[in-house]
Amino acid sequence: MAMQPARVKFRKMHRGSRTGLATRGHTVAFGEYGLMALERCWMDAKQIEAARVAIARNMKRHGKLWIRVFPQKSFTKKPLETRMGKGKAPVEGWVAVIRPANVLFEVDGVTEAIARESMRLAATKLPIKTKFVSRHHHAS
Repeated sequence: MAMQPARVKFRKMHRGSRTGLATRGHTVAFGEYGLMALERCWMDAKQIEAARVAIARNMKRHGKLWIRVFPQKSFTKKPLETRMGKGKAPVEGWVAVIRPANVLFEVDGVTEAIARESMRLAATKLPIKTKFVSRHHHAS
């Protein structure tokens, strides 16, 4: 089952703004190594899940994994071949708004080589460019 908020007090969401850099969640806070977004996107719950699975598989149950993004935003989609109007479409899924510099995943308790490889595999599942970061390099 893909991630989604447990319970929402429901109104359909606006598309909102995706401009700017991530001001929160942009440093490796929990683990030793992280995967940082270099572009902006709406990351779908399925994409996050696919990346999570890829990382977990490669780490073979060693170490710990944190997912620093959560699909909190609902998005809607009109059925195909529907005329305009007639209200906003039903909710299609959940997305996380990703901005450049967001740390998406973090791992710890594995070697850098394994972490790097895990993140590389995860990155192939994601729709954006990412980079591998570790806690020591960006002491900002």
